[in-house]
Amino acid sequence: MALGTQEDPWVLTTAPGSSQYTMYADRAAQPPALICQVGATRLSYELRAIDDLHAWLRQQGDWVSLGAADEQKAAASGTVEAWGRSESNPVGGWYGLRKGYRGRFGMYLPPLLEELGLAELTHDPRNNKMRAIG
Repeated sequence: MALGTQEDPWVLTTAPGSSQYTMYADRAAQPPALICQVGATRLSYELRAIDDLHAWLRQQGDWVSLGAADEQKAAASGTVEAWGRSESNPVGGWYGLRKGYRGRFGMYLPPLLEELGLAELTHDPRNNKMRAIG
């Protein structure tokens, strides 16, 4: 497995298998960040999202829809995407750090949790779900 650094990023594939992207942890950033590179687009999320999402999934106790959506679109209630934006999550809102590119939490974080052995995903063409492991 990759180290998850800028020099050795995680190479991931979206749940439907349609796109490949990389992620790495930037622990020196304030706040510490996950950097997600999708083609020419760079997104960033709070690094703590890994542990926070895993804890939330464990609380759910079952499969949860991913519900990925761009920042400008509403997220379906009860999905990973909605939780990643919710005022009731541990950061009190968006985990995304770059205004205009804060969405797609439900697209890019779940495959990372799967890579890290913290969750399992379905890999269907649409409407994928995830659940915690452990």
